[in-house]
Amino acid sequence: MSMATYEVLAASHDTLNLAIAFLGGLLVAGALVWAIHFGMKVRDQESPRPLPEEQPHLPVGGAVHEMREMREPDEMPVATKEGERLMPYQLHPSGTRTGKDQSRLRWLPGRSGSFGGGGIGHV
Repeated sequence: MSMATYEVLAASHDTLNLAIAFLGGLLVAGALVWAIHFGMKVRDQESPRPLPEEQPHLPVGGAVHEMREMREPDEMPVATKEGERLMPYQLHPSGTRTGKDQSRLRWLPGRSGSFGGGGIGHV
């Protein structure tokens, strides 16, 4: 084969690659247009957004603030008779209850800086 034949084959191969890349780009662009159209149809079928007057409002007394309290474990009630089982209404809704002592634990000099940190603290 001559050099001219190789040049013709290379030129036709480049044209084929260019055509395949162009068709692939059209395919991707078409898929994106279809996805946007499909998303718009789905969004039109959804329920409308609530109006501003249907939005939740602050209570009359203002915003609710954080409440701090010390909690202590709430023990599991014990069945009184041998074979009796506890019913759901006999159980407490939480594993803790408000503690009797509401004073917060504070750091003391000579102890570690964190509760249960295990450090030697101040010497």
